[in-house]
Formats: sequence, structure tokens, C-alpha cells
Amino acid sequence: MQPPILPKKGFWHAQRENFLILGIALVLALLVRVFVAEPRYIPSTSMVPTLEVGDRLIVEKISYRWRSPLPGDIVVFAPPPQLQELGYRPDQAFIKRVVGIPGDLIEVKSGRVYRNQQQLREPYLAEPPAYTWGPITIPADCLLVLGDNRNDSNDSHLWGLLPREQVIGRAWFRFWPLSHLGPV
Repeated sequence: MQPPILPKKGFWHAQRENFLILGIALVLALLVRVFVAEPRYIPSTSMVPTLEVGDRLIVEKISYRWRSPLPGDIVVFAPPPQLQELGYRPDQAFIKRVVGIPGDLIEVKSGRVYRNQQQLREPYLAEPPAYTWGPITIPADCLLVLGDNRNDSNDSHLWGLLPREQVIGRAWFRFWPLSHLGPV
């Protein structure tokens, strides 16, 4: 018994299948970028020495759906309203370290940061902060975010607290340069 002879698919039928596969792949890639993870580029020195200008990261967007940012997390966020009023576009992104979460009492004095009257151990700093700030208790749904390069960072000590809803995600993995490949 011979196997059945299948009709040959025409050129346009095959192309339609290719376009369908391409369309599905594009939709899946878009969904991943919008809801799961996206690449980001570091354009400034505000997070030196942790992140350098030109570093490329994967920002994951899932974990903060189940938990709030924690002190020490490095977050990517859209400019809060106070920065948008100064001319920053809503689609620009900032990256900073979470230092204070709701309920924390934060103060910067004598080159040190204090959370709930305990000096933070911050081995990642470029240099100690050369400013004073606070004390302030972080209200609900807000974060205090500071750059690791404290004296050269456009962060909460200049423009205020970050509304939690502005957070896009958490810096998760550096994929460029290859010499620094790994978790952030």
C-alpha cells in the first residue's frame, strides 16, 4: 500500500504560513517586553561604581507584582511627576537603588545614610554623600531612591520621593559588557 499523496502547497500558501509564524513571534516578543523583561542601557554615571555608562541590563518586571521593592534593590522607573514638570519625558527611565521604603525614617548627615537611626553599610558607594537630607519618614506607596554615585546623581535627595507606581522593574542581569556579565 502506498502512502497517500498530499497536495503540493502553492508559493503563496507557504508565504502566508511564514508571515503567520513571524506575526506570532513578534506578538510574543512584544508581550515579553511589556510584561516580563526588557533590555535597558545605562546612560549616566549616577550608579557608578555598581553600573557604568554603556552597561546593558535586563530589567525584570514580574517580581514586584507579588512583592514590594526592598532596600538595596536597584529599580528602573519612569520619571515621577516632579521630574516631568522639569521637562523629563514620561518615557525616559531612571535607575537608582532603593534606600527607604514605607515607614522607614531616613536621614543623610555627616557623609552617612541612616535608616531608622541605624547607619547603613554601603560598600557600593563611589564616595560618601556630601550633603545633608531629612530626617523624613517615608509615606505609604513611596520609595526613597539614591544613586550609588551619591554626589553626582539626580535622585530623591534632589527631587523628593518616588511614587511606587512609577517603578517599571528591577535591574536583574547585566549582559554587556561581557567582562561584567552576571546578576546585578
